[in-house]
Amino acid sequence: MHKYLMITLLGLAFISCEKPEPISQKTTEFKIDYEKFVLDNGLEVILHEDHSDPIVAVATMMHVGSNREKPGKTGFAHFFEHMSFNDSENVPVGANRKMIPEWGGSRNGGTWSDGTVYYEVVPKDAFEKILWIDSDRFGYMINTVTEAALEREKQVVKNEKRQRVDNAAYGYTDEIIRKNLYPEGHPYSWTVIGALPDLQAATIDDVKEFYNQYYGASNASLVIAGDIDIEETKKLVEQWFGEIPSGPEVEELQAQPVTLTETKSLYFEDNFAKLPELRMVIPSVEEYHEDVYALQILGQLLSGSKKAPLYNVLVEEKKLAPNVSSYQSSNEIAGEFVFRVRANEGIDLDEVKNAIEEGLARFESNGVNENDLKRIKAELETNLYQGISTVLNKAFQLVQDNEFKGDPGFIVESAKLTNAVTADDVMRVFNKYIKNKNYVMTSVVPKGQLDLAVSEAKEAKVWIEQVRQNVANEEVGQGEEAVYEKTETIHDRSEPDFGELPLFKAPEIWTSSLDNGLTLYGIENNEVPLVQFDITIPGGHLLDPIGKAGVSSLLSDLLMEGTASKTSADLEEAIGLLGASINMYSDKEDFHITGSCLTKNFEATMALVKEIILEPRWDEKEFERLKLALETSLKGREANPNAIGSMVFNKLIYGDNHRFGIPGSGTLESTKNISMSDLKSYYNNLSPREAKFHIAGAITKGQTENVVRILNDWTGYKIAIPYNNLPINSKKGNVYFIDIPDAKQSVIRIGKLALSENDNDANNLSFANEIIGGGSSGRLFQTLRIEKGYTYGAYSGVSQSSEIAPFSVRTSVRANATLKSLEIIKQMLTDYGSSFTDTEVELTKNKVLKSNTRAYESLGAQLSILRNISKYNKPVTYIVDDQDELVSMTLDNYHSIINNYLKEEDMVYLVVGDKKTQFEEVKKLGKPVIELDIYGNIIEGEDASL
Repeated sequence: MHKYLMITLLGLAFISCEKPEPISQKTTEFKIDYEKFVLDNGLEVILHEDHSDPIVAVATMMHVGSNREKPGKTGFAHFFEHMSFNDSENVPVGANRKMIPEWGGSRNGGTWSDGTVYYEVVPKDAFEKILWIDSDRFGYMINTVTEAALEREKQVVKNEKRQRVDNAAYGYTDEIIRKNLYPEGHPYSWTVIGALPDLQAATIDDVKEFYNQYYGASNASLVIAGDIDIEETKKLVEQWFGEIPSGPEVEELQAQPVTLTETKSLYFEDNFAKLPELRMVIPSVEEYHEDVYALQILGQLLSGSKKAPLYNVLVEEKKLAPNVSSYQSSNEIAGEFVFRVRANEGIDLDEVKNAIEEGLARFESNGVNENDLKRIKAELETNLYQGISTVLNKAFQLVQDNEFKGDPGFIVESAKLTNAVTADDVMRVFNKYIKNKNYVMTSVVPKGQLDLAVSEAKEAKVWIEQVRQNVANEEVGQGEEAVYEKTETIHDRSEPDFGELPLFKAPEIWTSSLDNGLTLYGIENNEVPLVQFDITIPGGHLLDPIGKAGVSSLLSDLLMEGTASKTSADLEEAIGLLGASINMYSDKEDFHITGSCLTKNFEATMALVKEIILEPRWDEKEFERLKLALETSLKGREANPNAIGSMVFNKLIYGDNHRFGIPGSGTLESTKNISMSDLKSYYNNLSPREAKFHIAGAITKGQTENVVRILNDWTGYKIAIPYNNLPINSKKGNVYFIDIPDAKQSVIRIGKLALSENDNDANNLSFANEIIGGGSSGRLFQTLRIEKGYTYGAYSGVSQSSEIAPFSVRTSVRANATLKSLEIIKQMLTDYGSSFTDTEVELTKNKVLKSNTRAYESLGAQLSILRNISKYNKPVTYIVDDQDELVSMTLDNYHSIINNYLKEEDMVYLVVGDKKTQFEEVKKLGKPVIELDIYGNIIEGEDASL
């Protein structure tokens, strides 16, 4: 076996048969073990040992979010998070974003109103390296900030705002609510991402002031969780983090809840929205307040089930919307209770408002149903374990509660406080915070449909960027490296060596079968008392009737709406009382029944799965509701430029005559004539004969067999899957353009059909993609985001399916950088083969091999292993086989793969953006440009093959 191989074959052997055994009903006390200590500089450190996988998670929580900003300098905490990932004194330029993925790790950060978190997960051998790079970012980055880095990162953050806010339906709603819910100057009166003019005005002095004020060691918590030795780790933390300056004392913020003296009703015409949306936001209480737990449960009781009053009134009785949500949202110094309804097309939001009020009156009249309270608590118990099922999730929980509550293990107390909530508590907080209270209400309606807004609402004002070409300050580059005097330290801050290469033991895989043909695949994992399972039935979208795409997807929804003996609400309640989840969905090639539960409830959960499969209710009322909800969803999809890009891209590469050229959820045209009889006909395709049952979690093979045998009553025949002819690649070399008026970004999709997962070259093509588009270390990301600042992200990859799947490049770039981005991607694809050297061969090998140490940690990832084995007939040793294949690949192999599958001239280009400013620009690329509508139909140009 090759010396680089990190997976032992022993772990992949089949397990011998064992005697069936009962599932224990005993549940151990919920807790997370940890050790906490404080460095002399004030940094609070929490360590958690978990030797289940050879990986380590590191999370650093800075107690500074947008609530520490000043008016006129909004968005700065988030902007500083971006700046922190650039350079530091003792780490090579650009290494922070590039090296960690190359070590097989992942890294990111996040900022919200109250804090900023930086986190990494790496193979164990890179543990000290991550302490080096993490501590250097924390304590030694400020001297490396240059004007060029500042201006480049401004463009990245502005692109993030364009992508998430300006180019998204309902993107401005948060800004409208904050401005009107909180008084001017309140720390929550502006959004976390801030205003573009504020970002553009940021200076290096601003960056330094912010760093010096808030990035001291005494204003942070550090959590390290995973395969560590506590005593050794303490020494390493002292070495790498102990010399970071303590920083000035940061004044603790006191709670600043708000009270509204009147209800404020505002409307906004949204350029992207296709559906009207109503939100009502009532001031409530801050995080960790004693009433938070009852308010959280109140939110679930009002809208979180089929028996909830808001659901009953808005969805079932008045048919105003496909769903309704209500929830408590708490932050450090204030909180909000939110009602949110995205209504059906054309619905007057006055009706929605009145329906919410009717639902609240019904709740007040009926009070709290004890069974509902019991159900919610059961669901929360399961959620607790799911929330700590990976080392990174544990790190997040520990660091958050330490920094904001002063108790890393507060999750245990939180669970107790939640479980202690009574019906009287819920009614008390309803009366105290919700009943007859003033609120901020937003009516966000599609452009030109002001008649749908709540009567007498006032217009909301937001600042909207205008797209302009050739803006000088938006053209950025790498620039010169900073010149500075390096900070003196006692400890050597040179890059440490890798530790001992981790030996990743792949999970043991067992297999079995039932008499009805259902094949079982399992992995036992006893880290938490949970199981996740998946039943995969071949067919999916491939078996949809011609012209009625969406049948299988609609059936998957309907089967969850009750059984012969249970109404939709009864079934939901039965699942909830177990703290379980059961879901169905249909994808391109398969129909899935999935679920999760505490191990002690697996038998009862599977009894419900059997009932769902074998005793459908065929409820006409629910069918009509689901049809209406689907229509609303499909209409809403038309508001999303990324969704439009994905749908039309598939239509371009697969053509009109292939099932995959149409979304599996269908279109407004394909779903309008779907009937109940179509669903009943498709139901006959749900046969166990070729189906696979996958399970991962705290359960043995024998226990699983003992329970799953109840599915032997499920019978059927082998179903023939229809063959689809693939189109000739007649669109290669063309650029297709879809107009989204006033779009602040252009969505770009570039690609071609490549190969099936069953193809011998599938793994090799995936390996060959790593350098160009595999995450933040890929050339696309490094060039378009890090170097040019054109985008928030850029990636490429190969889809996985039995049918021939596409290779695609995906990004969204600022509108006035559309042509430049297309030119860069075109050149990058053209030169990829010739620029791929032995250096890239070695880099790919190390990156992929090491990433496998953390690739299969979660139960969901382990289910993916089992699905790959069963769907593509892979051997149980396939992970090892794939790595052997990777290790043996030569430079010639890579060149061959790139030349066969990634020729630029074979690619189809698609741009979804603002025609007024970008259509003529795109023509300068030198390729034929054809305009399409949002459904992929030609508007102008010549392309008779479409």
